[in-house]
Amino acid sequence: MFKIFKYLNWKEWILLILTLGVVAGQVWCNISLPQCTLKISEYLQMQPLADYWTDIVWACMEMLAYALGVVLCAIVAHYLASYIISNLLARVRSDIFKKVNDFSATEINKFSIPSLITRSTNDITQLQQVLTLLITMGIQAPLTAILAIVNIAQISVGNSAGQLSLVNVISVVAICILVSVIVFMVVPKFKTIQKATDKLNLVTRENLTGLKVVRANSAEKMQEDKFDKVNNRFSKLGLYVNRVMVLIEPSLSFIMQATSLAIVWIIGLLAGENPYLLTVMSAFTQYSLFIIMSFTSLSVLFMFVPRGIVSGRRINEILDTKNSLKDGEGLVPTEKGTISFKNVYFRYPDADADVLEDISFDVKQGETIAFIGSTGSGKSTLINLIPRFYDCSEGEIIINGRNVKDYTQHELHDMIGYVPQKGLLFSGTIKENIKYGNENVTDEEVARAIEISQSNFVYDFPEGLDYHVSQGGKNVSGGQKQRLSIARAIIKNPSILIFDDSFSALDYKTDKVVREKLNEAYKDTTKVIVAQRIGTIMGADTIVVLNEGKIVGIGKHKDLLKTCDVYREIALSQLSKEELENE
Repeated sequence: MFKIFKYLNWKEWILLILTLGVVAGQVWCNISLPQCTLKISEYLQMQPLADYWTDIVWACMEMLAYALGVVLCAIVAHYLASYIISNLLARVRSDIFKKVNDFSATEINKFSIPSLITRSTNDITQLQQVLTLLITMGIQAPLTAILAIVNIAQISVGNSAGQLSLVNVISVVAICILVSVIVFMVVPKFKTIQKATDKLNLVTRENLTGLKVVRANSAEKMQEDKFDKVNNRFSKLGLYVNRVMVLIEPSLSFIMQATSLAIVWIIGLLAGENPYLLTVMSAFTQYSLFIIMSFTSLSVLFMFVPRGIVSGRRINEILDTKNSLKDGEGLVPTEKGTISFKNVYFRYPDADADVLEDISFDVKQGETIAFIGSTGSGKSTLINLIPRFYDCSEGEIIINGRNVKDYTQHELHDMIGYVPQKGLLFSGTIKENIKYGNENVTDEEVARAIEISQSNFVYDFPEGLDYHVSQGGKNVSGGQKQRLSIARAIIKNPSILIFDDSFSALDYKTDKVVREKLNEAYKDTTKVIVAQRIGTIMGADTIVVLNEGKIVGIGKHKDLLKTCDVYREIALSQLSKEELENE
């Protein structure tokens, strides 16, 4: 948790020191109040009282000034602490966001998306509360206790000192025992609660994302049962913690009141032997309560700090995680639009077997290479190695004449236009989504990308290119999302275009028109296509047939019909023999 403080800048360190000074001032003002009470009590014992009336008024004014100082210092201290911690954690949250943006798919899968969301929100909030308390209460409580003990020692109560001090000792011991029991019962649950929050986010996100599937299968009851199971566990943990924690306030209140009563009772019994006890009773009681309240505050803090430590550890796990993909030194490509796989193997982290085995092929500039195969044959996995979403386990991948590991990720991604299998749009206007790949393009280039991708439907909207797309593109169809995703990729004018089954939501006619326009407008751009439709890939310069992660055929359409059984089976399942031969 305390590692977070390394993100403080020098101005905030100065403000932090100032805050500690203000807290110390608050403690000094607070601890001086009983002294004023003692003065007033002593003056009230003087005779004649009229001669000391001015001194009593000044003592009251002094007491009022100290009380005002306590209020002002408390306001300033809490404001400064909140300001420092809010700014600090705003930067930490920003660093987490940037760090996650740089994560490879391996790190994303390691943490899981729901957990990353929880760590970026809930854990940050928990840490903010704990650190704010730590800066104020963590200094105020021990300092108050020390000064109160010193002041009690300075008050002369004769032979009664031991008996009165014993009351404080018993009270402090009772508080420590109470808090120790509660800490033992509650603290282990904090980590479990954060994990339960991750699980709750997972189920909620899964349900909202797959809402159409849930309704289509009338599986609402199943999802409700799944959510209830997670929600009930989360609720039981919360109830357990709250039921235990709720004992703190009444128990501490009972101890404080019992302490006050015990002090008054002892002073009442001993006042006959030592009348001065009546004079110091109020001040002694106040100091005793200061001690008890200080230990109470420290005890409460000790219960919250473990929760902050858990959240801080979860946050630091993200910040300290080293990306498995290391940037290269950065090189200028020696070629343009070339791809070469040399004996590439790939295995997912913690998997028992390779997903891809001994993959080798070469693609020249301007060529179109297509990948086809049964579901799970490794097509999408293979093309995800090109933009280096994962690193291959063995072998080499050469892009534009250089090993992908020699480029920085920024350099590599600038050479590639990527259209994912599932068209994804961001909230904002259509123009903003298209220009997402290149913010500096002109309106003419945007119009050209729209024409090539057959996204002319955007002009049918009343707002045109300023039509607002909802989160995830929920207010446009699947085919429209795919076409806009294609427009976003080609507007970068990359040397390599990757289409991961990106024509699946298009009708055959639109699919054909888009590919023809791409071939016409981007003759020198290398195109990598993953598809299930034979019609989409028949015209490719090279077709790679995958089966169980291995290449079982490579060549042109007509050649593969003769030489590759897997390809022929897929082709005949979609088109007739006559249609295949006439193409």
